[in-house]
Amino acid sequence: MKKEFKKEKPKDEFDSKLLDVARVARVVKGGRRFSFRTTVIVGDRKGMVGIGIGKGADVASGVNKATAKAKKNLINVSIKNDTIPYEILEKYSAAKVFLKPAAKGRGISAGGVVRTVIELAGIKNISAKILGSTNKINNAKATILALKKLKLK
Repeated sequence: MKKEFKKEKPKDEFDSKLLDVARVARVVKGGRRFSFRTTVIVGDRKGMVGIGIGKGADVASGVNKATAKAKKNLINVSIKNDTIPYEILEKYSAAKVFLKPAAKGRGISAGGVVRTVIELAGIKNISAKILGSTNKINNAKATILALKKLKLK
């Protein structure tokens, strides 16, 4: 009798969400060469979150590169009673993000990419507002920067 062994992949402790896919082109002698730029947010829903941007010939390779970069750029988020310790306004490029702690049971009151970053960070009650830019990548980076600057007293 032959025994079959199944190789089990270890379950990745990080959740990831694809934020943005863009087809980008560079012009060469014969015409245009297209590649895909992908933005991925990775988090463990327990206080760790990161963002990564990757380019590849197809979307799958771009996502893999972006996920690897996001795991390298993880930050720790200060969470106090399922929310942030205090309000903060952070700017990255033209994007401004305002984060404000919320009472228990209020949930996440945020839109766009800020909501995605906050969910993957593991914050359960927060109020957030995007001011300024509508650029997804800059808004995500502003949110990460704001969460990085938060310190527990």
